Amino acid sequence: MTFRATILTLYPEMFPGHLGFSLAGKAMERGQWALDAVQIRDFATDKHRTVDDTPAGGGAGMVLRSDILAKAIDHVSTDDNRPRLLMSPRGKPLTQQKVRELALGEGVIIVCGRFEGVDQRVIDARGLEEVSIGDYVLSGGEPAALTLLDAVVRVLPGVMGNALSGTHESFENGLLEHPQYTRPQVFEGREIPAVLTSGNHAAIDKWRLEEARRLTAERRPDLLR
Repeated sequence: MTFRATILTLYPEMFPGHLGFSLAGKAMERGQWALDAVQIRDFATDKHRTVDDTPAGGGAGMVLRSDILAKAIDHVSTDDNRPRLLMSPRGKPLTQQKVRELALGEGVIIVCGRFEGVDQRVIDARGLEEVSIGDYVLSGGEPAALTLLDAVVRVLPGVMGNALSGTHESFENGLLEHPQYTRPQVFEGREIPAVLTSGNHAAIDKWRLEEARRLTAERRPDLLR
């Protein structure tokens, strides 16, 4: 089954972006996933292809119109069970668990907001699930959509050469990842921890778990709670 991502955006030229390279790009070439970027302006009704208007109640900026966006969503999602996501700083934080859930499905439809946001009525009427990639504001939803898809595509079956690569990383087990080392044995007077070259796999697993817990306690104690 091919994972299908449909992006509704005012800047379709931003896609596939970096997803056309490395693991994601090769997976796309193999047909393991597909991406379609749809121009929201194509569903505008006036000669200027207007998609936004001033916010009701006044205020700065513009708001993406509900009627235009609804037409775009309906065009790409007739009889379509894929989840409809809206990249939004007020959405629920994206987690590795959510990434895994999305990767198990047929794909996603992602709306990329712009301006001051999206008319709430289309969010409610079309069942858009708001998703955030962090506590900061971007110029639009496109970079956030690329980030979400990057996380999802890499865990699709067969995308990573080593299936274990995706299970020994930060957030997969509720902890940050342990430190990694490779050759040379000594770098500027710093040696690889002896346990990692001991050949004692039980001791190595124990060290990695302890280091993961230590780093998580130092940097993300919220994860431990």
